[in-house]
Amino acid sequence: MQDVSTSEYPRYEIVAATPEHEAAVRRLARHLNTVNLPDDAAAIRSLLEHSEQSFAGTLEPIAKHQYMFLLRDRQEDCALGTSMVFAQLGRRDAPYIYFAVRHEEKYSASLDRHFIHTLLDTTYSYYGPTELGGLVMDPTYRGTPHRFGTMISYVRLLFIAMHRRRFKDELLAELLPPFRADGSSALWEAVGRRFTGLSYREADRLSRSNKEFIKGLFPDSIYATLLDEEAQALIGVVGPQTLSVRNMLVRLGFSYAHRVDPFDGGPHYVGSTDQVIAATGARALDDATRPTSPYLVASDLDVAPYFRALLITSDSERNSAPGTMCGEWLGVRSDKLLWHLPLI
Repeated sequence: MQDVSTSEYPRYEIVAATPEHEAAVRRLARHLNTVNLPDDAAAIRSLLEHSEQSFAGTLEPIAKHQYMFLLRDRQEDCALGTSMVFAQLGRRDAPYIYFAVRHEEKYSASLDRHFIHTLLDTTYSYYGPTELGGLVMDPTYRGTPHRFGTMISYVRLLFIAMHRRRFKDELLAELLPPFRADGSSALWEAVGRRFTGLSYREADRLSRSNKEFIKGLFPDSIYATLLDEEAQALIGVVGPQTLSVRNMLVRLGFSYAHRVDPFDGGPHYVGSTDQVIAATGARALDDATRPTSPYLVASDLDVAPYFRALLITSDSERNSAPGTMCGEWLGVRSDKLLWHLPLI
């Protein structure tokens, strides 16, 4: 057996994002400034504080938990990407709001004309699903053999498997649609701005803490037929930046729910939590386990950062005693349960 004391610690790790990572997360946000990770110091600080309270178990109720994961390059000491899990999207204090997409048929016998109209119904759910969100990757690290995007995306499912009772029976992923070159949304300009007077980014930032304006100002139903062709063409369409994510979700059992984001028309995909977890192959790890492909290994920690996952890639790493070696790498006691998830 390889001597774990001389084993090289894996270069890439994923940890629970806490306030101690503010500088790293801000550098990532400053570089990208996305809707999921805005270049806003107060917003980032709030996200990290909420994440720490969730991982530490000090936030009640569990339905309010928001977990942020941070992918780090230990050698370069930099953040490569983030992802998040929202324990419950849709509560009495913050409903899950979406456009339900439906079709209505109209026919005139006297004119012998038949039309199928798409309608967008503003819908509210107060006991919604668990949401997979906040996926942000530094473009520099996309498309590499390390599959960083898969790592930071899959770690959420591994964490859910480890703490199944904290999460709902349905998982939701909201995918981004195509955007204009200036970052604006054609659907928001055609609908949202006309009913709220806000820009897309202003409305998205406000909606994180206040959803009342949507319920107060949005119409109950909209005939998409009345929108311009550019806006109509975006409804339920996956943007090029999230096509790979959509393909991964479909492989795991997600499907389009005929719901779209009320701001930009991005499609909502849903899947059964238990079926998705089973499809990933996430399970407890012991010394008898010999994964044949690269995998994530993870464990909870008693103190900050509360959670750590490592990417195990090389043959020597996989062929050594995983439970012993990975336990030392993760910094956990020998009696601590380890989990793993193959990156297939």
